[in-house]
Amino acid sequence: MKNNNKCCPCAVPLFLLSCFLGLIQVQARTETKENRFQHLISGTVSDQQGLPLPGVNILIKGSRQGAMTNLEGKYSINATIGDTLSYSFIGYTTKILVVTQNFDGNVKLQQNADALSEVVINAGYYTTTERERTGNIAKVTAKEIELQPLVSPLQTLQGRMAGVEISPGNDLPGSAPTIRIRGQNSLRAEGNYPLYIIDGMPLNSSPLESNSNLSFTGIDPLSTLNVSNIESIEVLKDADATAIYGSRGANGVILITTKQGQSEKTEVQVQVYSGFSEVPNRIDLLHTEQYLQIRRRAFENDGTEPTQFNAYDLLVWDQERDTDWQEEILGGNAAIINLNLTLTGGNQTTRYRLNGGFQEQGTVYPGDANYQKATGGLSLNHHSKDQKFKLQTAINYGLDNNKIVGNRSLVSSIFNLAPNAPAIFNEDGSLHWEEWTETGIDNPFNGYFNTSKIEASNLISNLSLSYELLKGLRLKTNLGYTNYNSEETFKIPKRSYNPLYWEFLEAQSIHLLQKRNSWIVEPQLEYTTQLDKLQIESLIGSTFQENQSRITEFTATGYVSESLIGNIAASESLSNGRRQSTTYKYNALFARIGLNWDHKYLLNLTGRRDGSSRFGPGKRFANFGAIGAAWIFTEEGFMDHLDFLSFGKLRASYGSTGNDQIGDYGYLDAYEATPGAGGLYPVALANPDYSWEINKKLEAALQLGFLNERLNLNISWYRNRSSSQLVGLPLPGVTGFNSVQANLPAIVENRGWELEFTSLNFQKKDFSWRTSVNLTFPENELISYPNLEESSYANTYRIGEPLNIALLYQYEGINPETGFYEVADINGDGRFDYEDQVVVQNQNRQFYGGIQNQFNYKNFSLQFLWQFVKQEGRLTLFRAGSLGNSRAVVAEALTNNSTYQTISNSSASRRAYTNATNSSLGYTDASFLRLKTLSLNYNLPVAPLQKIGMRGAKLFLTGQNLFTFTDYQGMDPEVTNGTGASFSNLRTYSLGIQLNF
Repeated sequence: MKNNNKCCPCAVPLFLLSCFLGLIQVQARTETKENRFQHLISGTVSDQQGLPLPGVNILIKGSRQGAMTNLEGKYSINATIGDTLSYSFIGYTTKILVVTQNFDGNVKLQQNADALSEVVINAGYYTTTERERTGNIAKVTAKEIELQPLVSPLQTLQGRMAGVEISPGNDLPGSAPTIRIRGQNSLRAEGNYPLYIIDGMPLNSSPLESNSNLSFTGIDPLSTLNVSNIESIEVLKDADATAIYGSRGANGVILITTKQGQSEKTEVQVQVYSGFSEVPNRIDLLHTEQYLQIRRRAFENDGTEPTQFNAYDLLVWDQERDTDWQEEILGGNAAIINLNLTLTGGNQTTRYRLNGGFQEQGTVYPGDANYQKATGGLSLNHHSKDQKFKLQTAINYGLDNNKIVGNRSLVSSIFNLAPNAPAIFNEDGSLHWEEWTETGIDNPFNGYFNTSKIEASNLISNLSLSYELLKGLRLKTNLGYTNYNSEETFKIPKRSYNPLYWEFLEAQSIHLLQKRNSWIVEPQLEYTTQLDKLQIESLIGSTFQENQSRITEFTATGYVSESLIGNIAASESLSNGRRQSTTYKYNALFARIGLNWDHKYLLNLTGRRDGSSRFGPGKRFANFGAIGAAWIFTEEGFMDHLDFLSFGKLRASYGSTGNDQIGDYGYLDAYEATPGAGGLYPVALANPDYSWEINKKLEAALQLGFLNERLNLNISWYRNRSSSQLVGLPLPGVTGFNSVQANLPAIVENRGWELEFTSLNFQKKDFSWRTSVNLTFPENELISYPNLEESSYANTYRIGEPLNIALLYQYEGINPETGFYEVADINGDGRFDYEDQVVVQNQNRQFYGGIQNQFNYKNFSLQFLWQFVKQEGRLTLFRAGSLGNSRAVVAEALTNNSTYQTISNSSASRRAYTNATNSSLGYTDASFLRLKTLSLNYNLPVAPLQKIGMRGAKLFLTGQNLFTFTDYQGMDPEVTNGTGASFSNLRTYSLGIQLNF
């Protein structure tokens, strides 16, 4: 299909570069005169023991001209005698020095008694520090995540942040993980996505459609980002932090900042690692001897005669064959390779960073499916010598090539196979049919050779321009553009199916094309001033944003050759066409005032007026805002005698955000064309009166630092209430529609406690040990839902209970008369339906968190993260007597006084088993403790490397999901919403090297 917009992804970067080059030329005309009074100052920054400190920021006071120390602690900066230099580094006291004639550039820093002041936090439209923030913002840095062998940046956050739950979609690369920031706010699954901001550019966070094995989770829109190119990820959680984003921040905000140029010298970094992934766990299943013994007992107990049609596993298949199907299908290793190349450099006024990356990951399944990603990034920072004009631009481009096995899950087939079942494949790799067909059934892997190929490209670009009009008054504009294109081809050849049916089948392909592009313009005016002890920061701005999306789907059939499948011109016909285009427009006015009195009393006021095209006339605009306050009480005189308490802060916030995450044009009547020519029929009913969901957030917190902040404790309590829920209002059948979009006065509440603890356990010249712990106790509750019993959600929710629940039968035990499982018939009507499902099973986590440790010894460093979760999950696979394998524990049914029902294959036993799996018997403890990440690094000695022109080198060994301690007997305690046979986390080992020139 011809793409008339194919020049757009190139036009924007060229436009940004042309603007930059033009500005450089203007600056060059006015700044060619050499400053005779500037000197190049070079030196080394070290700690009190003389060890070099890499990454120290050196800044000339009164300007933004600066430098950063390299791996050996060395730096160079041009400064004038009399300039004041600031040396700052996390964990150390900032040192202020005046440049003199005799200054040699060498500086020693003292361990900081107030490290919180040095941690800079990105709050979106402004920055703050860990010490003076009034909102709840969590942060991870590149040092924690850049070496993790992962595709999605969100997966790097697992176990690292309080209040942030991330569940992987499945085991396939490119699948969209589920992320919840402080719980589920909306009744609609699609109404709970957070806002993604990449280098200041908003990104559509909803997963993309797929016809492949990614159809359940969708495709992750962040999968094209390079994890190694990310500088930091901040998560904004409370009203004070999110209200400035208005309706877009209702479910939290995730800010991803990519790396920028830091050095004036030209530097090159090469990073490469390779490794492999494997399925870390197996379910203990029946082996052939046990399985056949149980099957024979079933026929004995039922008093039926086995035949080749109801007992082919007993009469036809090899009784000695004992195949471990998990090993056959899941026993492979998925090779991983990752390569990154970075070039940085610049001068006094300009810094740049170029990055290119390539990543490839294989599959643990049979076949040659794989995932490839190529990325490129450009960062440019420029300022005039007087610091009045500033330019920042970031361009990130990614290409994905994802080849996936078909559109069916191979995992579900494994656990339905008897251990003596025939082979799945022939020796030549084709599907084996003979032994399966003679029993009257198909090979369970029919459809295996159906393949999906997803090719995607994603451009994310941002340009920020600012100019200081007057002292403290700065005019700023953010410009951004994104363009995402995806083409999925799902091929269905005849050889995927039984040859007996080939004459009735046609080879076909299903094509799915998706396009998303958006632009944003945000003019802003910032003013900062100091009035005695009062510091004032103010901001006013506006947002103009437009998103366009387009989906095209069709099926091509009648290919004469398998090699031609996917070539539309070679097909005989096209059918099932679908084309959908939508445009979303957003406009806002926002403002902020930050007051800081003597670095002791802090007040932050934010407000925003939002307008969304997803609502009808008169309902499109709404106001949101928040207030945040903090008191650093350790700055008070009456706290001076408490020497052990080095820092103490109380903070609180309250505010409201909105939510417009619904479909476009829902306020209008909708029609679709009839299959025949010339007709239309209605598909949706108009309601111009619905408006925004409202999320009101309340938080109180206490931050404490002890022993010069070697120990730090943060305790936060929060309560979020989401009302005016946007759901489908049920309609009578006579209307011809099931529901209409409307606001319901249902209220969903999320509340909980978050604890964060960090400690510097030990620090000497050659050895240090740091620990950080986060712990979250979340609660979710449906506070009210008028007329819930009459709504379409009557069998989904219960007032006073969480949203994520399962309504179950009440398990009564083994019926002594039948020997089968028994559940309670609550209403006594002799049948089992929703009226008997009175047990409410909470499927949320009771608590979760992580424990991270970092050890440094000379040139070695060791980091590891433990993730822990307290929860219950579903686990079945305990049927005894039916065709197909079960967990080995059901062998207990062969003995007397078993906790399992009588071995049988009767219809009554199957009904009893189904009811039992939908009762409390089907749930068990699924808590786990997992060694999520481990990283061992070794920095090679610098002196020998410098002799060959290198600045440094590092060897690193990493592991993911290495060990899991749990009583859960399924595949993965993190995926417990099915039978227990699903998994999402692969165990990964990788070894790499980083070279710096």
